Amino acid sequence: MEQVALHYWWWILALLLIALEVILPGYFMLWIGIAAGVTGLVVLVAPGLSLLGQALVFAVLAFLSCAVYWYGLRPKLMRNEPGDALLNRRGEQKIGQRYVLAEPIINGRGKARVGDGLWLVSGPDLPVGSMVEVVGVDGTTLLVRPSE
Repeated sequence: MEQVALHYWWWILALLLIALEVILPGYFMLWIGIAAGVTGLVVLVAPGLSLLGQALVFAVLAFLSCAVYWYGLRPKLMRNEPGDALLNRRGEQKIGQRYVLAEPIINGRGKARVGDGLWLVSGPDLPVGSMVEVVGVDGTTLLVRPSE
């Protein structure tokens, strides 16, 4: 055990912390594990660093890595989750999409091919094959307008 270089212990700690993150996900242990791995690199480059110095480097790196995640990466990840607001609201996910009419819209009602199925649509009278854009949803009916 005494022959194992000190930087290896930091890398082992890093692997354990990252493994703990895999078991109990939450993005917290990952960043502390990364700090431990970088501390191992610092100890590899500066092998004469005292234990107190190593602990200080680790503490600073752990704080910095968590701060980078919390203030830098996390806001970007949270901003890029538009699907959560429309989860289980399939019709609203279609707003802005364009589809081809499979049945004509007559008296305000028709059907459009959406993927491998047909959806009820409501809008101005249009012939089969017309391109329509979804502008809203009323229950399970897509509200459409002619697409340019």
